[in-house]
Amino acid sequence: MYPYVVAGAILFLGVIGIARSRNLVHAVVCLAVAQSGTYVLLLTVGYQRGATAPIFQSAPEKAGYAATLVDPVVQALTLTDIVVSATVTSMLLALAVQIAKRHDTVDPDELRSLRG
Repeated sequence: MYPYVVAGAILFLGVIGIARSRNLVHAVVCLAVAQSGTYVLLLTVGYQRGATAPIFQSAPEKAGYAATLVDPVVQALTLTDIVVSATVTSMLLALAVQIAKRHDTVDPDELRSLRG
């Protein structure tokens, strides 16, 4: 139960940081923190005590491996989540840099005047 609480706390801290942010770069970093909560959640879902890695050279029945193996799908989803998070973070940081260049501010309150 403890890892689920940790994942929820990380996600909650990231969301609170996004809500209280007065800087676009800070908001992007808080989003990355919130997304790291999903890594912890996925790894918690895929964890099995005493399970081995799903790597073997022959059939598991013939080689005498333990019946419990870690689910590789959850590991693949976690890696996919990391790649998507890095992509989203880099694109949002590039957008924040362009906003800072064009409007000389990264404060979201000052950018509200841009509404057309």
